[in-house]
Amino acid sequence: MNSILMNQAIQAFLLEDIGQHDLSSDSIFSSETMGEGVFIAKETGILCGIAIPPLVYEILGGNVHFEAVKKDGDTIKKGDIIATVSAPVRTLLSGERVILNLMQRMSGIATQTHIAIKQLDDSTIRICDTRKTAPGLRAFDKYAVQSGGGFNHRNGLYDGVMLKDNHIAFSGGITEAVSIAREKLGHMVKIEVETETASQVKEAVQAGADIIMFDNRTPEEIKQLVKLVPDHITTEISGNITLDNINHYKGSGANYISLGSLTHSVSALDISFNSKGGIKA
Repeated sequence: MNSILMNQAIQAFLLEDIGQHDLSSDSIFSSETMGEGVFIAKETGILCGIAIPPLVYEILGGNVHFEAVKKDGDTIKKGDIIATVSAPVRTLLSGERVILNLMQRMSGIATQTHIAIKQLDDSTIRICDTRKTAPGLRAFDKYAVQSGGGFNHRNGLYDGVMLKDNHIAFSGGITEAVSIAREKLGHMVKIEVETETASQVKEAVQAGADIIMFDNRTPEEIKQLVKLVPDHITTEISGNITLDNINHYKGSGANYISLGSLTHSVSALDISFNSKGGIKA
């Protein structure tokens, strides 16, 4: 997990939520008042984001003792204690919502990824994410996919070439698009091409694509299209794949399945933070 990037993002999240100060907590508790709390799972799933509370607490002033009981990637069940913490009450309460928002979302993504892998039930195909992440949360979302057992696609437009339908249309075709990109980028950068038909797959192979995506194709179509691709070229399936139908792609022969739903349609995993024993003297 990129702690520097996440630390910068968390500072922005806290500014959004707290502003100059927490009116509720600051009006009741002094900065010296200490308290204890516990993070508890409210439903079963895969935990992700256990490093978030310490990051938040440190930004809010430190003087915190945080003890994780579970780690990222662990299965948690309803009622499980995830972590305990002792800190100034102001810190505990001011950081609560940002911590829970992130941990619940990240755990939801990790859980969704884990379920997708189980549903597919094919160790020869890797489940990966897409760029369909919430703005500002990509680093968190993609780490959560890894915690759930999945893999990351490119992080952004800056670290991978994917020639989609509009790139191809504006360039005049797959051959032209790949040729121009290869000439400018050289042989060290991999180029992925989105395809929909057998003729496009053949053209992408001939053009020298490193990765070929089969976009919005049925499992039966995938099995036929894969036969057109030499073994040295990586293949990816994407489009209209859900947890309900992903098992149909088992044994399709592709290397990856990318799922935008892992991050853009996530349901948060319910986690709560409760005070423990009132004020600590």
